[in-house]
Amino acid sequence: MKQPLTRLQSTCVPLLLDNIDTDQIIPARFLKATGREGFGENLFRDWRYDSAGRPLPFVMNDAAYRGASILVAGENFGCGSSREHAAWAIADAGFRVVIAKSFADIHRQNELNNFVLPLQVSPEFHATLVEAIGRDASTTVTIDLPQQTVTLDATGLTEHFSINGYKKYCLLHALDDIDFLLETQQKILRYETEHCTTAR
Repeated sequence: MKQPLTRLQSTCVPLLLDNIDTDQIIPARFLKATGREGFGENLFRDWRYDSAGRPLPFVMNDAAYRGASILVAGENFGCGSSREHAAWAIADAGFRVVIAKSFADIHRQNELNNFVLPLQVSPEFHATLVEAIGRDASTTVTIDLPQQTVTLDATGLTEHFSINGYKKYCLLHALDDIDFLLETQQKILRYETEHCTTAR
């Protein structure tokens, strides 16, 4: 999962529903494991397969969208419980970016902590993107994280997006919070040497 994200061009999987909660993203019965790997196969499990394990007519089972690294959802994506496993499943399934009109706050943070970019766009950009994907499943989108832009390649329509500066740096360099502290350890030690004195 630890891969830098700088510039990504990909097709999209359109999951055009609002209020998709974390139990739909990864059902509770699959939360027994403590490692982050292996959750991707059960992403949206109850929407993808019936009780016998047979594929259902769900967008992720459509060959037209196979290989996409961008998931497109609606409003309030990732609501419900705070389970981090939902972000694990999204990342393990190969998604690097989730585009939505809004995100549940805790899930947004969980995605960032797992090297998935939660990219919030305006309703206008979202509508145009959805329409383009509906016309042509091969429609691609380019994400430029350094410039903080998302572009619909077919038309050149571009929108700027916001991201916390610290999390942007971590995504660009594939660093989690511990990696970041280790990277800055020498700077911290030098500052302490130069500016801090031992209490007497």
